[in-house]
Amino acid sequence: MTFPCPNPFLEIRTERLDLDPALWGWCAGYELNQWRSEQLAQHLMDWLLEFALTYSESQDINAQNARSQLAKAALSIYKSERFKGRGEFGEILLHAMIRQRFKSIPLISKYYYKDSANDTVKGFDAVHVVPTGDALELWLGEVKFYENINSAIADVVKELNEHTERDYLRSEFAAITNKIENETPHAAEVRLLLNQNTSLDDIFKAVCIPVLLTYDSKVINDHNAVSDAFRKEFENEILHYHQSFLKKNTTKLCVRLFLFPLKAKKILVKNMHEALKKCQSI
Repeated sequence: MTFPCPNPFLEIRTERLDLDPALWGWCAGYELNQWRSEQLAQHLMDWLLEFALTYSESQDINAQNARSQLAKAALSIYKSERFKGRGEFGEILLHAMIRQRFKSIPLISKYYYKDSANDTVKGFDAVHVVPTGDALELWLGEVKFYENINSAIADVVKELNEHTERDYLRSEFAAITNKIENETPHAAEVRLLLNQNTSLDDIFKAVCIPVLLTYDSKVINDHNAVSDAFRKEFENEILHYHQSFLKKNTTKLCVRLFLFPLKAKKILVKNMHEALKKCQSI
């Protein structure tokens, strides 16, 4: 593991393992009658080092280089002031959720391999492994960091279908294998699993796709504190959108659905941009 997990910030208010796909409803909560947007942005910077650095770099962090490594990690995300439509913050959110709840091990950092600071990086939005007894699950994440939940569902279903086609998967598996450092936990096992001689039928048995969808939420905007009424309305909204996803999803792979209702995506993005810029200039 790269780092111990930071202290939890997000709360899981809905967890339904009995559903297919299994469902988690995540919540940032309130403070002094305000949704905790700025606090969430600051918390996500706690994940930045292990999100953006390679395994070997993360292991070499010490008191002498911590400042420069944090700045390096922040700069690898982007340098542009045109940030409103970018999706990197959604990927950091998914990273934090998987690590917090499932104690996953990040396998590669695709941001380390960017050719240009402001490039967007293609491929799966997270590549983690989750040890399960004597076996491993390979988690290949998909994120839609959106304001509108219906658009998020439609676009992620389309992407799930495209990203589970044979040619795409073989190309992605080759890219993942080439980027795994030897020092990374379970590197040899994952390389063997993703070898071109391994049937996709066998690989699929180990693959899980965590799907994170964000959206501007009526429930979040209708309340200013966590109450019994809020908890009930929150769960009802989460279950409603789970059903919306279920009606459209056609992939047969293991999907785990993460829903994260927001007060306003544009405000959260602004707060996260400001937090990232501070890290870039330390």
